[in-house]
Amino acid sequence: MGNKEDRSKYLFNNKALVTLIVPLVIEQFLAVLVGMADSIMIASVGEAAVSGVSLVDNIMVLFINVFAALATGGAVIAGQYLGQKNEKKACHASTQIVWFTWMIAIGIMAIIYCGKSFILHVVFGAIDSEVMRHANIYLLIVTASIPFIALYNAGAAIFRAMGNSKVSMMVSLLMNFINVCGNAILIYGFHCGTEGVAIPTLVSRIAAAIVIIILLCNQNCVVHIEKTFQYRPDWGMVRRILRIGVPNSLENSMFQLGKILVLSLVSGFGTYAIAANAVCNVIAMFEVLPGMALTLATTTVIARCVGAGVYDQAKYYTRKLILLTYVGIWVMSGLIILLLPMILQAYNLSDVTAQVSRQIIYFHTISCMLIWPLAFSIPPTLRAAGDAQVPMYISMGSMWVCRIVFSYILGKYMGMGVFGVWVAMVLDWIVRAVLMCWRYKSGSWMLKKVI
Repeated sequence: MGNKEDRSKYLFNNKALVTLIVPLVIEQFLAVLVGMADSIMIASVGEAAVSGVSLVDNIMVLFINVFAALATGGAVIAGQYLGQKNEKKACHASTQIVWFTWMIAIGIMAIIYCGKSFILHVVFGAIDSEVMRHANIYLLIVTASIPFIALYNAGAAIFRAMGNSKVSMMVSLLMNFINVCGNAILIYGFHCGTEGVAIPTLVSRIAAAIVIIILLCNQNCVVHIEKTFQYRPDWGMVRRILRIGVPNSLENSMFQLGKILVLSLVSGFGTYAIAANAVCNVIAMFEVLPGMALTLATTTVIARCVGAGVYDQAKYYTRKLILLTYVGIWVMSGLIILLLPMILQAYNLSDVTAQVSRQIIYFHTISCMLIWPLAFSIPPTLRAAGDAQVPMYISMGSMWVCRIVFSYILGKYMGMGVFGVWVAMVLDWIVRAVLMCWRYKSGSWMLKKVI
């Protein structure tokens, strides 16, 4: 009875957790579903188009992850201030992260346009001319959306820090609706090629950025941003945000860079391998979808606990959210296996591509159900507490040694092909899970509060 009485005073009751988590799951589901819809629609143009779009998407995800990580840094700081009941500072932190992210995104967009030839000819390695043509079209159009997806990520992270994930879900719904409808109209109505997927992506991200920034300017929100077109950087606040955001950005970008480097290896196995890898990436995202949503919830919950100085609650919610992650992944993985024949048929793959895809998904499903939560649900707790550097070192070390080196060993030198690349990825998960659990158990993260 004593425990129940204590927990009734905790920062988040079950209803508050459900209110936070359910919109996040829906938002992640929409994002992944639209990714699958995009790839199915572009498949009607041909496997070369699927391959070209998937190669560029890996570059885009690299930068989107950077912005999401910076936004997470801002959300952690805002969340810790909210835990201290200091709403004014939370608003100031939010204003700083929105402006800072926008400026960084403009610079990155310019760099990509300047380095387009390097990306297409060096990073992607030896790809045939038709895949190159599709990749070039897609890259030219989608790169223009980078500043807008950065603004959306910043805004969504701030609303989550408030515990209001419904707003980011609704804006995501609008963005994905525009994207899917645009794809259908341009590809099936106007018989466009790769540009039929790229243009709606650009338009939908512009719309999402505008809407979420307008909502954040509402001065009645618990956390809002200042209405001004003049940015006055508060370098003290920016440094606090970057203490979380930079290690998280480096971790996420190195993780995605590793995938891009491995893509050069995969592209050498042939177009069938690129297509199988692309399809499996989309399906695999569905399997980890509950986990991705719950990691976002963890950041909100733990940042608030740390700001309030209640570390017993932080530990309690970490255990609870990891358990929920296992449940969600098991349910989603079971559904994927049941629906796999229909999913592969929808992609209209060649026999060899379908067979390789099936093998990869079976392996990924089993690994995901056992290992993924321990590898990826603990780091958000550490980062939300301000302990961002050690998880970065663990993640980057594990990724370079396991994912990249063993992708070449297993895939190329041991002849396992694209399947070997996925085995190396799971090996990375295992090492990551062991080291993250060790860091959490050490308790060092409880000494790292950043405000």
